[in-house]
Amino acid sequence: MESTVAQKLEAILHLQNIDSRLDAIFKVRGALPEEVQDLEDEIAGYETRLSKFESDIAALGEEIKKYKEAIKESEKLIKKYQEQQMNVRNNREYDAITKELELQDLEIQVSKKKIGEAQFRIEEKEKDIEEVKDILKDRKHDLDQKKGELEVIVSESESEENKLKSEREKSTKKVDERLLKSYQKIRNNAKNGLAVVLVKRGACGGCFNVVPPQRQAEIREKKKLIVCEHCGRIFAGVEEEIEDDGNTKKKRSRA
Repeated sequence: MESTVAQKLEAILHLQNIDSRLDAIFKVRGALPEEVQDLEDEIAGYETRLSKFESDIAALGEEIKKYKEAIKESEKLIKKYQEQQMNVRNNREYDAITKELELQDLEIQVSKKKIGEAQFRIEEKEKDIEEVKDILKDRKHDLDQKKGELEVIVSESESEENKLKSEREKSTKKVDERLLKSYQKIRNNAKNGLAVVLVKRGACGGCFNVVPPQRQAEIREKKKLIVCEHCGRIFAGVEEEIEDDGNTKKKRSRA
């Protein structure tokens, strides 16, 4: 049983070391990946807004076209009624035609007003388009810069990252499934990404709370999985200090 637990701890500690090295690589990149993603999302939003403005202008253009056709139709009717007015037989017919002429004239005035309003809205949207295009240009410039910086950093560590990811994939297969789930859960909740730690100088290597000597003895025995009672991290062993021949302290890991 002792050997089995020891093997589990060795496997999970190896996985932690790989993940810590990957974390270090991602830390160098800092917030650049998120900044690039945010800029891409922002640019997509502005492009959607531009598309909407252009669709609105096209729709207003169709409205203007419709009102212009209505004006032409009213002008034709006015011409027709004016010809009929010349041949009326009584005042009743004359008044009826006069009302039709007034109605068509009113239709023309309303259509012209609608055309003016639509043209004003088109001008406003064209101004909005120019403003958005200026912002979009700046954001694309920022994105190109951020992408360039990120590509440089990624290219410097890409080979090592791919190697570690491949090694991690192999390592996870050697870890007990239930233990792996616990490991992932602890890692997700830990700010520094440490789920498996050693006892260093009598304290937890994750939260730095003191680990009692009796507890340390149990961790050394590796007869069972032991977690920190303060932070819940898994203890993989005890890092001890020993004296060498030159009376210089050295650290020895019993992980």
